[in-house]
This record gives sequence, structure tokens and C-alpha cells, in this order.
Amino acid sequence: MFENLSERLDRSFKLLKGEGKITEINVAETLKDVRKALLDADVNYKVAKSFTDTVKEKALGQNVLTSVKPSQLMVKIVHDELASLMGGTAIDVDLKGSPAVILMSGLQGSGKTTFSGKLANLLKTKKNKKPLLAACDVYRPAAIEQLRVVGEQVGVPVYMELENKNPVEIAMNAIREARAKGNDVVIVDTAGRLAIDEQMMNEIAAIKSAIQPDETLFVVDSMTGQDAVNTAKEFNDRLDFDGVVLTKLDGDTRGGAALSIRTVVDKPIKFVGTGEKMDALDIFHPERMADRILGMGDIVSLVERAQEQYDEEEAKRLQKKIAKNQFDFNDFIAQIQQIKKMGNLKELASMIPGVGKALKDIDIDDNAFKSIEAIIYSMTPDERTNPAILNGTRRQRIAKGSGTTIQEVNKLIKQFDETRKMMRMLTAAKPGSKKFPSFKR
Repeated sequence: MFENLSERLDRSFKLLKGEGKITEINVAETLKDVRKALLDADVNYKVAKSFTDTVKEKALGQNVLTSVKPSQLMVKIVHDELASLMGGTAIDVDLKGSPAVILMSGLQGSGKTTFSGKLANLLKTKKNKKPLLAACDVYRPAAIEQLRVVGEQVGVPVYMELENKNPVEIAMNAIREARAKGNDVVIVDTAGRLAIDEQMMNEIAAIKSAIQPDETLFVVDSMTGQDAVNTAKEFNDRLDFDGVVLTKLDGDTRGGAALSIRTVVDKPIKFVGTGEKMDALDIFHPERMADRILGMGDIVSLVERAQEQYDEEEAKRLQKKIAKNQFDFNDFIAQIQQIKKMGNLKELASMIPGVGKALKDIDIDDNAFKSIEAIIYSMTPDERTNPAILNGTRRQRIAKGSGTTIQEVNKLIKQFDETRKMMRMLTAAKPGSKKFPSFKR
């Protein structure tokens, strides 16, 4: 995400390289290029101009330390202003009601139904909530069925009334159902509508008035850029929503919506969709997003994703196996599965500082582990547990069974052996072990 903008900003900062200090002339040249980069990213013109004016004012007012280069100072100022532009801090959903009610709004095709399922999954797995999805899109063919399938995928019940065509009544009945069944959150999925469709806008206003939601979220496709911002403003004028959800942010190379929408509608971005899977939903952190835009990575989010997959008991068991040199292909494939659960491989790599820029033109397929998995699954249980028995005949059979070559099988086994040795060395050299030196005063 934001690849084009990141590249342009990087070029802009290079204009200051070699300069001894920040002056009116060189900062004007740099910020002219920054403004062009923002406009090319489909950022609202007023937002872009106000942003560069603020950066210029702060840059000229700074005394550059001898240990800090002007270009480094400019990156710091732009980073802080980008974070401020996008809201400054993350703002979570308000779930005070009993049950808490969240109302979805947005255009047709913006991804409301899919997001409703993702949000239900997030609330269930990370906040220990018992959500209920309410199917209130009575117009789109198969909308109710889509929500039912989504609910099934995430293990969340869906309230639906196939004969009732009154979304206000359905929403009210869903809330009663939640109270009766002990669900503490109701997510109301509504029909997509255009801001110029007076009848449909009156309808969602009526739903909001009737159910008095704790949160009204506006869901918008980030790839529509400036149109997303204009639509958000029109919906906000009618609904006074509480927050914005940007879907398909993983495919947005420009970033105009994320950088403009907070300023234009004065409402926070609360969630961003980062993929098609039901767990591809992130709470929006402006500072972390600013890091990523400026190529600084996002280590905090990477660690959080890793911790979600971390099992302390499993880690202890694995550590004992490594120490005894018993780490096998079953453990190896389990580690691969954990990495895959963390998300898109290229996105994960881009969270490491400096790596995103290096991988800009490299395509990392989500099926990168496919041949490795095929080779391991072509081994017998005994071979996976005892890699030492993998002789030439067995390797030939594995290559044939996995649809790979003997060279690929040999390469994987060699990498596995090297990984196992390295893991054992690291385990043996940890603090407190005999091989780890201890220093006393």
C-alpha cells in the first residue's frame, strides 16, 4: 500500500541531501515536490496545501543539530504531520450499550457485508465478545445469503427475516434477539446506497433513529481516492457517523483517501481492510501508517501479529525439542502454518524497516510455501519425525510424489539441517546456559 506516494516522498527528501542547513529556498523546493507527490496520490488539494504550509513553518522554526542532517529533520517533521493528518492516535469502537449496536453505512459495493463479518470476527477473537450479525439489506439479491455465509465462516450467528422487507423492523427485532440470546454486540448490515438517493438516505436515517446505535460506521473503498472523501462528506452531513472504515487498503498504491478523509469530515478512521481473508482487518494506527508511508516499516504491528499466533506452551515444548536436537519436519511445517496465519507475505516483509523499499518491484506470491509443503506432506510420518533416514531412494520418491525435482528436495533438506543447527546453537547460547558467558562485577 502507498507504494507510489512512498517513492515520491523519498525522492523529495533527496533534494535536501548534501545541504548544510534548512533555508527558505531549499525547503520551498522540497515541499513543492512533496505537495506534487500528495496531489498525485489523490490527496485533497486544500489538505495537501495546508499540510505543506504547516511543515514549512515547523521546518524553518527548527534549529538543526549538528548531529542531525536537514533531510533527516524534514523526514521527522513530515512523519509527525502525516500522523496528525490521519488522526494522531488510534480510536477504538464504542461498545457501551447492552447490547452495543454498530450500524454500517456506505455505497453499494464498498464491502460493508464482508467488513461486518471481519468486525464480528475481530470482536469475537480479540475482545471476547458474542456478536450477532443482522441482515438488513432487503434490496440486493443474495445479500442475506452472503451475510449468512460470512457469519458461518467466522462462527457468528446471523439474524435474518426472509419475508420482512422493512429494515427498521428487522434491526429492532435483531436487537431483541440479541438480548434474549445473550449476544453483547449487534452489527447491523444495511443496503448500499447513493448519497443522492433521497429515499434510501431517509431509510438509513430512520434505522439510526430507531435503533440509536453506539457506533455508526461509514464503509468506503479506499481505491476510489478523492471520490471516497467526497462521498464520506455527503454521508456525514446526513448521518453524522462516528468513524470511517477503509476497505481494500492493501491494493491502494496512492493513499489519497487515508490522508484526506480525517481532515475533510473530521471523523477518525477506525479500521482498515488489508486483504480478502476474514482476519485481514486492522485497527487504524496513524503513527504506524506514517511509518510505513515513509518506508520506516511497522515493527509494532508485526510483533502484535506474531503474538496473536504465539502459544507459550507450544514454544516451551519446541524449545525442549530443539535443545535435544529433536526438531523435525512436523515442527517445521507447524512454523510455516503460523507464519501464513499472520497474513500476506509481502505485507509482513514490508513491516520490517527498509525491506518494503527493497521489495517494491518483487512479487511475493502467497503460495511461496506451496512446494515446501508439498515436499513435506509427501514424506511418511516416520520420515518427518526422523529426517536422518532420508536417503537417496526416499528422496526420489518424495520428489515424484510432490511434483518437484530431486534438486528441490535436496535443497529443502539441506536448509532444514542448517536451520536446525542454527536453532540449537542459539538455544545452547541463551543466558544461563553453560555456553553463554556470565559476567560479574
